[in-house]
Amino acid sequence: MQDNSTQFEKAKAYAFLLLKFRLRSENELYGRLKKKKFDEAVARKTVAFLKEKEFIDDNVFAKGWIRSRIKRSLGLRRIRDELKVKGVDPEVVEAKVDEIRPDYNENEIVRVIAENRFSKLQGVETVTARRRVYAYLMRRGFSQDAIMDALKLK
Repeated sequence: MQDNSTQFEKAKAYAFLLLKFRLRSENELYGRLKKKKFDEAVARKTVAFLKEKEFIDDNVFAKGWIRSRIKRSLGLRRIRDELKVKGVDPEVVEAKVDEIRPDYNENEIVRVIAENRFSKLQGVETVTARRRVYAYLMRRGFSQDAIMDALKLK
């Protein structure tokens, strides 16, 4: 059995490897360490060390995640759900969503996506096309109000 300091060093090395690819939430990193069979105390110590040295920060992670997902034309509902799965504190999520909200025009984004989807569904019965576009936009996490406004235009 390896001593805790050796385990801690291995856990840090693994955590840095994960962070090399993308930012991760505290909870996500802890889960990955546990999945890799690190002792709970070692996993917690590693996360605490990385947090103290500012290698991980849920505020920075949430802000980056939101920006990257908005670029992929996803709605705020889906982004919130994804961050919840990643274990980010709901208060942090709401604070970061509120920060980007002034620059985020959901109705315009939904309208553009809906027009694009309708153009791909030419020749499909109107009711069927509307149902498909509605379902597509809901899966992408947009609000029902924004979707219904966009569908009224068609």
